[in-house]
Amino acid sequence: MRFGGWTIGLLAFALAACGAEAPPQESAETAETSEAAPDIAVSGPERTILAFGDSLFAGYNLAEHEGYPERLEVALRAQGINARVIDAGVSGDTTAAGRQRIGFVLDNAASPPDLAIVELGGNDLLRGIAPASTRENLGAILDELARREIPVLLMGMRAPPNLGAQFQAEFDGLYPALAEEYGVELVPFFLEAVFDQPQLILPDRIHPTAEGVQALVEATGPAVVSALPPAR
Repeated sequence: MRFGGWTIGLLAFALAACGAEAPPQESAETAETSEAAPDIAVSGPERTILAFGDSLFAGYNLAEHEGYPERLEVALRAQGINARVIDAGVSGDTTAAGRQRIGFVLDNAASPPDLAIVELGGNDLLRGIAPASTRENLGAILDELARREIPVLLMGMRAPPNLGAQFQAEFDGLYPALAEEYGVELVPFFLEAVFDQPQLILPDRIHPTAEGVQALVEATGPAVVSALPPAR
């Protein structure tokens, strides 16, 4: 990881990656994938992926078709995968808020997703929430998904060093520990492709641009494909 060159602005990005006030977002339970996706030939049964997270999934200050779930769907379909990625990102969500709504989201889905991508924790950093609480909440989310036998790709976050060595070690370590405990796939640091690239961050110095989202999709797409179980 390339933490040595963080500027103050990028530290703010890491801390507030999903905590700034956002314009009203479409309901996570009713959001649909972009109609702007090109008509690409795909094959096989439809594979449904639940993108469950905060504003990094909700597409803060971007056009509807420019968010991570929407661009991920386009990328997967370009590979011939008959993917439908459901945007269940809610700006400002902490892990506690995600814990409260995961059951509701799954209960109201037309059918269980083939894969859930869980991306939460940035707002916990912003609020200085103890890593133990973040881990407990993420564990509860993973428990619910495991109970429903839904495979998971966990998107890790990283704490900046100015929060202190102990906090950083505890927070950074919780994602790989949870991945091992629950036997789920892990992307160690979701923002790896953009956190030190100011040109890929919006003027708020917090959220990725459309180009930044595309960089995230290109960096993490292979992990999504790997985590997607074989078609039933």
